[in-house]
Amino acid sequence: MTYVPVLKQQYLKDVLPELTKTMGYKNHLQVPTILKIVLNSGIPASSEKGHVEEVADQIAKISGQKPVITKARKSISNFKLRQDMPVGVKVTLRGKEMWEFLFKLNAVALPNTRDFRGISPNSFDGNGNYTLGVQTITIFPEITTEGTKKDIGLDITIVTSAKTNEEGLALLKLVGMPFRISKKTAETKSE
Repeated sequence: MTYVPVLKQQYLKDVLPELTKTMGYKNHLQVPTILKIVLNSGIPASSEKGHVEEVADQIAKISGQKPVITKARKSISNFKLRQDMPVGVKVTLRGKEMWEFLFKLNAVALPNTRDFRGISPNSFDGNGNYTLGVQTITIFPEITTEGTKKDIGLDITIVTSAKTNEEGLALLKLVGMPFRISKKTAETKSE
């Protein structure tokens, strides 16, 4: 028997039938799913030499995969940026690694954020994909604060097969993303 991540089991058992029923899909292949998760961290051009390797090492610890170092395509003198200079680190998660990372993000990392009240439901791109910015990666259990020199920020993009923001929001809510309840929604529920 092959291992199936807990969140994928929940998706197959609970989310798929629920979305089929509430959204009125006729076929289970119409139900949106999560395709991939992209982790991206920008690096300032004025950073020290070892900073790129430190960021790449930290992202590798979080994701469980070796990240790709992105480089500048052209020189921009105002930003002290030269062509082929490292400007970021990114990694794309699919399959089991994607489901495991999303579970860790929902269950451990986001609740570990100071004064956490939920994530904004307004960060969709119009096509059902969601982007979340994390100010410091020390919210992940793999990262210790004593080894890092600077706070490393992270952008997390969840790419879905949803065609609209409403479908993407419904999918991510059922998967367990802790969205903040807006004042309009709270007032509607209380009436």
